[in-house]
Amino acid sequence: MSPPVIGALGIAALFALLFARIPVWAVLSIIGFAGNYILGGAPAAFALAGTKPFDAASAYTLSVIPLFVLMGEVASETRLSSDLFKAARISLSGIRGGLLVAAIAASGCFGAVCGSSVATAATMTRIALPEMRKAGYDDGLAAGSIAAGGSLGILIPPSIILVIYAAIAEQSVPRLFAASLFPGLVLTGLYILVALFVSSYRPDAAPAAERLPLRVRLAALAGPWQFLALFVTTIGGIYAGIFSPTEAAAIGAFGAIVLGFSGRRFTWLKLMLAIENAVVTSCLLFAIIIGANLFAVFMVQTHLPDLLASGAEALNLPGPAIMALIIVAYIVIGCFLEGIGMVLITVPVFLPLVMEYGYDPVWFAIIVVVVVEVGLIHPPVGMNLFVIQAQAPDLKITDIYLGILPFLIAPLILIVILFALPELALWLPAVLYD
Repeated sequence: MSPPVIGALGIAALFALLFARIPVWAVLSIIGFAGNYILGGAPAAFALAGTKPFDAASAYTLSVIPLFVLMGEVASETRLSSDLFKAARISLSGIRGGLLVAAIAASGCFGAVCGSSVATAATMTRIALPEMRKAGYDDGLAAGSIAAGGSLGILIPPSIILVIYAAIAEQSVPRLFAASLFPGLVLTGLYILVALFVSSYRPDAAPAAERLPLRVRLAALAGPWQFLALFVTTIGGIYAGIFSPTEAAAIGAFGAIVLGFSGRRFTWLKLMLAIENAVVTSCLLFAIIIGANLFAVFMVQTHLPDLLASGAEALNLPGPAIMALIIVAYIVIGCFLEGIGMVLITVPVFLPLVMEYGYDPVWFAIIVVVVVEVGLIHPPVGMNLFVIQAQAPDLKITDIYLGILPFLIAPLILIVILFALPELALWLPAVLYD
């Protein structure tokens, strides 16, 4: 068999194993090792199996992952999310759908520090859903706003998925963080617009609350100052060139611990629990990355990406048509694969084809993250939807499906904007780093 045929069979076997519920890290490792064994022989396969774990564990670029994960775990334990939601709820009082907007804004802000969409959705469900139910909001609409807001954490920097993309595509982490800032803010604004539109269209589903005095609303904005200080220090320091992403993550993790103890929200037991969770999560991520590295080497040896590019050229398909097919493929894959695994499996295959058509890899990174966000929230198997249902078992999953549908419009609009105006993602990196 030719290498491209072996590569195609490897991808088919990969998805078959994923459907069999085998963990992503194991599937990537098995297929990567087996493919390298078939194409390069036993010595080469075992050599790669020995060196790739060391390469991943010793990569300076990836050292940012456990530090950002620790910062997110500490932020979760210190209840910064409740401060964010309370400030947004009070400042938006009197606005129909204000609690929906508060949930989206607080989820986006907390997700930026937490770095985990799933953790953000779980945390905000416990905080925001009871408040919205108490105010008479429709369950499905409330859950939809939380699911949509939770997905923002992987786009607004710092983003672990962008760090992993940078390692695969050999791109600069600061440039990717800069590229994601404006799209993240635009997507937040689009989600808010959807929430306000649905609230006006269905006033019974989002009752208006009593408007608090202006003095009270302005004072509430000072509540989450700890979060704002943490975010400005870490992300502002990266953009200003004061320190690298790894240094920023270390400062952010240390700052979160100091703020937790100084505010008497943290105990040594909680710190140990946060460290334990960060270690477990980081080890799982690195296991996935190691397997993905083996799989990427296998894909390179099969020349499958080159074959895809040649086939696209032979069909005379224009660049937008190729990108549309890739986006559809991502949405379909998102039905049964979580975000990090999706990026690690698909980027080695799709990125060479995208670059062959002249698209910027930094711009493509933002497209990938936005489409991964769609996968997190679209029925029938969006991860955030099931996380919310697990936190509130009395919520019907069908209600959550109906509640999230209007919010799916927002990321699709952002994709169109990114095609029409790529400078939305590319302008800030050019200003800061060119």
